Amino acid sequence: MSGSSTQGIKTVLHPVSDLAAAKPVYTALLGVPPSADAPYYVGYDAEGQHIGLVPTGGPQDMTSPVAYWHVPDIEAKLAEVTAAGAKVKESPRDVGGGRLVASFTDPDGNVLGLIQDK
Repeated sequence: MSGSSTQGIKTVLHPVSDLAAAKPVYTALLGVPPSADAPYYVGYDAEGQHIGLVPTGGPQDMTSPVAYWHVPDIEAKLAEVTAAGAKVKESPRDVGGGRLVASFTDPDGNVLGLIQDK
């Protein structure tokens, strides 16, 4: 192993077909109002986790929830998992504020995500 560790799953994104209908359900479930509320994304910060709602699966074309592991070096971790047999689904990209996201699939096709904050 390269020593590139994870900081745990702190973000889970859920694709939703109707953001307006999903928002009150997640607000009731989490017991907090959204910390981000836009037509393209609604996010909640609850108990140290970030739960996001992505309409129609967003640019990632998500079809099911995706857990994102937070890592200090996204390129190193992506290289490590691909060397172990994963396939890159989405190369690292900046989603604003210096936050990088990427995703990959395991040998069974499960989608897993990585996040690196500045």
